[in-house]
Formats: sequence, C-alpha cells, structure tokens
Amino acid sequence: MIRLFFASAVLFILMSVFPKEPTAVSALGELETQQKQKAADQSSQTEKSAGKKSQKNEKVEKVERVGKNQKSFTGEQVAESAIFIYGTRPVLEQIRRNGIERGRITRYTGDGKIEEATYERKFIRGESSDKDKIRLDQKMPTMEYSLVYSGGPLWGIINGSAFKPRQDAAETFLAQQRHSLETLLRYKENGSTLVLVGKEKQKGLDLYVLDVADKDKRSTRYYISAKSLHVLWLEYVEAPSSVGASVKFTKKFFDYRYAQSTLIPYRTLLLEDGKQTQQTQILTVTFGIKLDDSLFQNPEAAGANQFSPPQKSRALSLSGY
Repeated sequence: MIRLFFASAVLFILMSVFPKEPTAVSALGELETQQKQKAADQSSQTEKSAGKKSQKNEKVEKVERVGKNQKSFTGEQVAESAIFIYGTRPVLEQIRRNGIERGRITRYTGDGKIEEATYERKFIRGESSDKDKIRLDQKMPTMEYSLVYSGGPLWGIINGSAFKPRQDAAETFLAQQRHSLETLLRYKENGSTLVLVGKEKQKGLDLYVLDVADKDKRSTRYYISAKSLHVLWLEYVEAPSSVGASVKFTKKFFDYRYAQSTLIPYRTLLLEDGKQTQQTQILTVTFGIKLDDSLFQNPEAAGANQFSPPQKSRALSLSGY
C-alpha cells in the first residue's frame, strides 16, 4: 500500500513538472471557458445594476449568449487560439524579443535557372512591427550585401559602404515584413483588424480563413488548420513598381517545430501568381541573444548612394515567422 501511494505521488509530480504542449483543442477550450466566464460576469453585473427583470427575459438572453459562444468562433478567438499554439503572447514577447536566424534561400528564375544564397537575419523586437529592427545579411556566389530596417527608410551595406536600395527592392523587402506570420501573431500590438471570412474545406483539410488588415488597410489572408491551428499558408496582393501590375503572392509553411517554446515553420515556399519562385530553409534560430544597436545604425545615411541588388535578390524574403 505504501509503495502504491509513493508511485502515485511521483506520477503526480512528474505530470506537474512536464506539462503537455498546447493543442488546438486546449486552446479553443480555454478561450471558450474564459469567454463563458466573462459573459457570466457581465451578466451578473448587468442584473445588479438594472435591478429585477422578468425571468422570461433573463432566460432568453442567456440562451442566445451561450449558443453564440458554443456554436461559432469569432476572428479574434481563432487568432488568439493560434497565438496560444505558437507559444502564447507573453512567451512570444519574452522569448522572441531578439535573435539570430541562419538559413539557405533557393531562388527559381523565370528562365529556369536556380540560384542559391545563404543568409543571416538579426532582429530586435519593437512595441509594434513598424518599430522592429531587422538586418538581413545575404551571401551569394558573386557578392555579399545587407539590408537594414530600423523604423525609418530601408538602407543597405555593400563592400563596407552604405547604399539606398531602389524603390522596387525596398518594396519587396517591406512587403515581406507586412505579410508574414508575425502580422497575425502581433495583430493587437499593430492595431490591426480581423475578419473571419469563414470555414472551408480544401484538399481534405478543414480551414479557418482569416483576414488581417493593418492600420494602412493592407490585408493578408491566412488559411489556418482547424485541427492544429497552424497557419498552412497565407496570401496577399501587391503591385511591385518593377512589374506595374498586381501580383498575388502565396507563402506556404512546412516543417513546424518548437524552438525555445515557440512554434516555427522551418521551410517556407513563396509563389507569385501560382508559380513557385523561392524556397527558404531555416538551419538554426536562436532567441534571446543580445545585439548591439550599431548593427542597425546607418553611419552614412546622409551621403548614401542609390543602388539596387541584382534582380535575383528581388524576392529574397525572410522565413516569414
């Protein structure tokens, strides 16, 4: 009997110390429970302030509220559930406050050629995405250069000298920041609005379709697995100045893994009007590394020359998380 009691106690301690990873069911269940409790609290306060009401009216009000919470989800519920799966908002803010990501980019050109580059991405998280500091160092067989964003105009470094990227190169870089997984995970910080388009089925997958529009009305559509709450792909439309017409971009996310308690897709495909143009493969990512602000400062901003990287770098994008 003593041995059985001791074994049960050890099992209880182990379950407490090693909690399970968050699941879609737990995320939605937790949000639903919180919303029910909030609704109940609001109902109690309303009843106290308004005085006595007829029992008939009280019953009708409660049934409508509970039915709405249980049978459908709002855009905010879907977004918050996904954030819970990706690591929860407090954990994402704490763990991903800065870091370094290294990987490989494969670019598929229009003439059938394949071009490869390695990259190193350094970042410091700001209060909102437009206050982030990002430095993307890229190394190709024929050249190396960096693109840097620190809240103002995009600038770069090549051969130790600062340069001002041409408009098309800057547009491509900034579009990758505005339409990413971070756009969804940080929608509150960015002041974005959510619209749940609906729930649909594609290729046997049940999906939530969610639109996120930032303060400048730039919209990104997310296709989120109803089973795992992972973002499977996102879509957006831009009109690059180099093209002159609207292009539909699609990012597809694969090989999800947890890194320092946060969920990351290690492989990303970029498509332009349905044609695959790029693959990004993360090799290593480390959060919580202290980065010097000098990495993001432009010492030659006043006299920077205008320069655009070669065409193959036009769509070089970050991993998108």
